[in-house]
Amino acid sequence: MKAIIIAAGSATRLGKLTDKKPKGLLEINGKSIIQRQIELFKKYNINDIIIITGPHKEFGISNVTYVEDLNYENHDVLGSLMAASNFLNGEVLTCYSDILFDEEILKQILNFNGEIGIPIDLDWEKNYINRIQHPKSEADNVILNQKTILKIKKNISFCNTNEVIGEFLGPVIFSENGSKIFVEKYNKLKNTHCGNFNNAPSLKKAYLTDMIQELINNNIKINPIWINGKWCEIDTYKDFQKAKLLFN
Repeated sequence: MKAIIIAAGSATRLGKLTDKKPKGLLEINGKSIIQRQIELFKKYNINDIIIITGPHKEFGISNVTYVEDLNYENHDVLGSLMAASNFLNGEVLTCYSDILFDEEILKQILNFNGEIGIPIDLDWEKNYINRIQHPKSEADNVILNQKTILKIKKNISFCNTNEVIGEFLGPVIFSENGSKIFVEKYNKLKNTHCGNFNNAPSLKKAYLTDMIQELINNNIKINPIWINGKWCEIDTYKDFQKAKLLFN
């Protein structure tokens, strides 16, 4: 299995902390976010690591493959991931560079045996208490009916009796066939799609969640992976401080 870390963003909410370096190099108790990710991946024999870079190109991490997203200013997360489409084959785990999760969560992800799986936290709302700069309305929510994912988007605030709402953590795990399905569908859309793309104004400005929703709309099964453990997204200074308390 290989891991693709998407690190092409600008991280404007963190101000001076990320003026001169990428968010993934922020140190959490002496180790950068990406260093922590890589060490955890390698503990589980995920040794083929690809880092997608954007405005910041210098990471100083050896024994990884760098892919420069030359168009990071013109597209969003989905476009950045597809800058490394040549590596999106076989068994793959994709991850944002600003997400930390513990070993228990990684084990739960790696135990997945379907084609495309996404980790979901059902106890997510507690993470948004007093989180003013990144409020609950910005969570990447997932609405499910038992084990079926119906919708993924920000700010899902309603559900029927048999539906539940969780939060998508950010990683996606692909089997060999899952990678093939994802890339082939994206390439077809790139050649044919015009106009709005799910919750994005265009395919070019789409998030990864928009692509996941597109697969769901086309009856391609995306499986939930229920997680228990420590995790956090580092999007604001308060998140940064919280991560220091969670991860020693």
